[in-house]
Amino acid sequence: MEPPRPPAIAEKAILQQHYDAAERQQQEPGLSSPSSPSASGPGNTDPEEGIDAPIAVDSPDQIPSHRSQTPPPYSGPSSSSHANLPSRSAPKGPQRYPGLPQLDYRLYSPPLFELSPDRTTIKSTAPYLSANATALVALVRAQSTVPPKPQVHITGKRGSKVDFAVKLNLMSLLVPDDPRKRMDYLRCVGSGEVALRGAPKPGVEPEVGDGGLEQWARLFVEDQGAVKTFTLERVVANMDVEWLEGQIRSLVAGMGYKGVVSVTFPVTHAKVVVQNPDKVNRFFTSVTTLFSGKRKYEVVKAVWPFATHKNGEPGRRCVVQSEETWWRVWRDPIKYSIATKRHGWVTNEDKLEAIMEGVGKGVGIVDWGPDY
Repeated sequence: MEPPRPPAIAEKAILQQHYDAAERQQQEPGLSSPSSPSASGPGNTDPEEGIDAPIAVDSPDQIPSHRSQTPPPYSGPSSSSHANLPSRSAPKGPQRYPGLPQLDYRLYSPPLFELSPDRTTIKSTAPYLSANATALVALVRAQSTVPPKPQVHITGKRGSKVDFAVKLNLMSLLVPDDPRKRMDYLRCVGSGEVALRGAPKPGVEPEVGDGGLEQWARLFVEDQGAVKTFTLERVVANMDVEWLEGQIRSLVAGMGYKGVVSVTFPVTHAKVVVQNPDKVNRFFTSVTTLFSGKRKYEVVKAVWPFATHKNGEPGRRCVVQSEETWWRVWRDPIKYSIATKRHGWVTNEDKLEAIMEGVGKGVGIVDWGPDY
C-alpha cells in the first residue's frame, strides 16, 4: 500500500508557488492587480491542510513611491463569468483533526452501513456488495486502512456500589505520526488454519491457494446460500495487556482499595460485516438461519501491530511507544481519576494537568468511605 503524501511536501509546494509568483511580480510589475484575489488576500488556505501559507511581502523600502502603503479596498471578481468559474483547488481529501491520528474517519461510518449498539461492528445488506466481487474487495481494502479502537476499562466495585469506572483510548498507539512507518497489513487465512470458510462451523476447507482476498470474494458472491456473511476483522497484535493489567492492579492496591477490581481491554470498531439482503424480511431471514444455518466467511483480518514482536522478544520495535513508556505518562492521570472516583474517560487534558501541574503525584491512600 502506497503511503499518503506527507503534509510537509504539500506545504512546500504551496510555498514554492507563492515564491515563484512573487518573483514574477517583481520582474513584471504590471502583471498583478490589487483587485486580484491572489494579490489582495491575506494568504492562500489549503482546504485539506487547514493552514494559511505565507505570501511574499515587500519591505517598506522596496515599495515604489507611486504605490500607496494603505491596503486597497476589497473588490470582487472583475466579471460575472470569472465569479462563476469552478474552483481550481485539488479534490478535498480526508479532513485532518489536530491531535488525532491521521486517518480517514469517514470509513468508520460508510453509507449503507449500520453501527451495532456496542460499537464493535458495522454491517451492511447492500445488494451490490454480496453480488459484485470487485466491489467487495474494494470495500475490504479500504476498511483495512483504519484501525480498531482498543481501550482499557478499569472498574472498582464494592457490593452493588461502583466506586470508579474509568476508560482510556489506546488507538493512538497503533498509528505513528509518519504514515510511512505504519505496520498494518491485510492477512487471509492460511492453509490448514481452522476458520469459518463459508460454513456455519469452522473448518480447513475450501482452500484458495494463492487466490487470496479476490478468490474468497468470488466464492462468497457465487455462494447460493440463503443467508451468508463476509467479515473483515480488525485485530491488535503484540500489545502486552497482561503487563498493563498488572501495573494497574498494583496501582489500585497501593491506594488502599479493598473492593473488586476489573481490568478489561475491549476493542470497538473491530468488524465490518457484509450480508446478503433479506429475501423477504428480517423475520424470514431469522427463521431460515435457524433451520439452515448461516454461511459465514471469516477469512480475512486487518492486523494492526502495537509492536513488531511480543514483549520480551529480541529486536522488538514499537509503532509509537512501549507499554512502559505509556504507563509512565498515564500512571498519574489514572491514579488521580480513580482517587476522585471518576466515572468516565481519562483524556489528554488529564495528562496535561499531570505534566504541567503535577496532578496525581501526591495521591496515596484514599478514604473510600463505608464498605456498602
